[in-house]
Parts: sequence; C-alpha cells; structure tokens
Amino acid sequence: MYNMQPQGNMSLQTPDEKQMGLFLHLSGLAQLLFFPIGIALPIILWQTQKDKMPALDAHGKMVANFVISLSIYLMVSAFSMILLIGFLLLPVVAIGGAVLSVMGALKANNGEFYEYPLTIKFIK
Repeated sequence: MYNMQPQGNMSLQTPDEKQMGLFLHLSGLAQLLFFPIGIALPIILWQTQKDKMPALDAHGKMVANFVISLSIYLMVSAFSMILLIGFLLLPVVAIGGAVLSVMGALKANNGEFYEYPLTIKFIK
C-alpha cells in the first residue's frame, strides 16, 4: 500500500492552517451536493493556499485524490442502477463519502493528517 504521507512537517499548527484544513476537507462535501463544482472546489482551494501554508499541501493532495476517487465510485454506482444493485450502492457511497469528509475535517481541525481509505492515488 502506497503511503501518501510525505516526509517532513504536515501537521497543521496555526489556527489559520487548522481552519483552512477544516474547510479543505469539508469542501469535499460540495461534490455530493453540486457535482461538477464539488470536484473543482477542493482542488482550487488547495492550489490557492498551498504556497501560503506549506503544511496544507499534503492535505490538499489527499483531498483531491479523495474527491476524484469518490467521483469514480459515484459514477460506477449510478451506472450499476441498470443492474439494480446501484440503488443500494449509491446511497452507501454517498453517505460514506460524507462521513469520511467530516472525519478528515475533524482531524485537520486537530492539526492531524487524515488518510482517506479506498482512495486511488492519482496525485502523489
């Protein structure tokens, strides 16, 4: 299993870093409400803040990978509705995505790094 955690300091230490980390992880929830915007929002937030807050870079990569992976899982679930299994799978994936986003936000608010499970590592 590939470990996304880079070497060096990635803990969020200042209140501003913790708050931005919280917003970054919660921005993944926008994907469930506003699909096209929800994919772009965390990536834009990460790209605009990573130079100002270097510790936020690892969090941004993880969230970007998570929203891309979640998009794939949601699309597969939606297409599997043809086979009827998607009617069960889609809500499970959506609720799981929401719960994991909140867990990541809580960890970031505590200054900790959160590695989302079942995330495909597109950005390293």
